Parts: sequence; structure tokens; C-alpha cells
Amino acid sequence: QVQLVESGGGLVQTGSSLRLSCAASEHTFSNYAMGWFRQAPGKDREFVASISWNGASTLYADSMKGRFTVSRDNARNTVYLQLNSLKPEDTAVYSCGASETGYFGRTPENYNYWGQGTQVTVSS
Repeated sequence: QVQLVESGGGLVQTGSSLRLSCAASEHTFSNYAMGWFRQAPGKDREFVASISWNGASTLYADSMKGRFTVSRDNARNTVYLQLNSLKPEDTAVYSCGASETGYFGRTPENYNYWGQGTQVTVSS
């Protein structure tokens, strides 16, 4: 069972950038497709971006395309989410999920393992 630990969140101003990391415990990390989701207070969990097991394919939520970039380093067992041009509405807890089936779509129920999340707060 893979364990995931997110880091890199924080309090930033509008227009700032952050890079989130999700480190996996498994040396077989490359077997998993990975997804990033976020959840703001009082709202449902929202798909952000995802990446295939080898990094060859990525998927983004339409509203975040062009501002956010997902990548992975299988040698470091880590997936990243670069957040640029942050806005107050990006404030949320960002979590990564791992899919052992290779699925890297928008549906959180298809991810098997989750981290605890990292808080991103964007002030206006």
C-alpha cells in the first residue's frame, strides 16, 4: 500500500506561485497514475490535474489549464504541481491521489490512495 505525503503549501499573495510536492513511499511509484484534487471549505472535492504513470500524458481542469502544471519524477517517487498566477479562489486543501489501475481521469473515486493534503491560501 502506497503512502503519500504532500508538501509545499502556504500563504501567498494574489499572483504568486507555489510548487506542491507529493512524495510516495513505494519504490514501485512508477506503476501508479497520479492525480491532484483540491477542496475548499464548504465545497466538493474538485479535480485539478493528473498524469499518467510515465508522465507522457496529462489532463487538466479547464479552469486551471495554462496556470497549473503537473509533472513527476519517478526516480524520486514524487509528483509535482506547479501553481502560477494564484488567485484567492484557488484557496483550498490540495491532495494527491494514486491510481493502481493506470486511471488518471477526473473522478476521485477511481484513485486508490490519498495523502492528507497541503493547505494553499491566497490572499487578495
